[in-house]
Amino acid sequence: MTSRVRDALSAGLIALACLLVPFGALAAWAAYGLADTGRYVTAMAPLAADPAVRDGVADAVADEVGEPVRPFVRSLTRTRDFGTAWDAGNRAVHEAVLRALREDGHHEVTVDIAPIAARVEHRVTLPRTEVAVLPASALDRLRKGYDVLEVAGFWLPVTAAVLAAAGIAVAACRRRAVTATALGTALGGALLGLAVAVGRRLTLTDLPDPVRRPAAGAVYDALTGTLRTVSWLLVAVGLAVALTCWLTGRYGLLRARRASAGPVPDPAQRPTRARA
Repeated sequence: MTSRVRDALSAGLIALACLLVPFGALAAWAAYGLADTGRYVTAMAPLAADPAVRDGVADAVADEVGEPVRPFVRSLTRTRDFGTAWDAGNRAVHEAVLRALREDGHHEVTVDIAPIAARVEHRVTLPRTEVAVLPASALDRLRKGYDVLEVAGFWLPVTAAVLAAAGIAVAACRRRAVTATALGTALGGALLGLAVAVGRRLTLTDLPDPVRRPAAGAVYDALTGTLRTVSWLLVAVGLAVALTCWLTGRYGLLRARRASAGPVPDPAQRPTRARA
């Protein structure tokens, strides 16, 4: 295999690997971040202190149960124990949605808020109050996407790593291949960060109620915090590796030039008349 063929094959493998980097990171985040109840609750916990989120919770419960409960729910969100109820509610909602995705039913996903409210105000006992969190029409689409993410979340990053390693191995100049892989990884991280920003804008724009956009924005930022960190990490690591390869290559080239130059031997002296 000639050097030109090896370089072409290496370029194709590295380009494909770098293309899979943002998709692999996104799939892994969804499969191992959003689909994990503990990580989900931890990411959502700080939002209990956000005023926009508190008002959004009161509005959502009032829309489902009835307008008379709005003042009561809003007063509950201002108490010290609301953080505990917020964590319990997120855990209950996440577990209910996961349970519905892993089953074969086609029913609406609901959560009883009575035990959650009891964590905030122990003196008030609410009857069983089911709040819809996911309609049956959206359950089938989410179930198909969840099945795909479970597979893609593992195999896309593994495939990207294997393709990058293969591209570096077959390259005629491996330092150049490593540099290209690093720059492609940094570019993939930048595209991932751009996709998160564009997704936030589109998500907030599609909301029918502008009043709920601050709460939705806070929730979106909390859920995608890990993804933004991963995107910056990919950019930083990729640029650092590329810079290291460039510096080592330049230093090695300078050393090679100095070694090839070497000391210039003195020319042979011709005998003078006195010596003759």
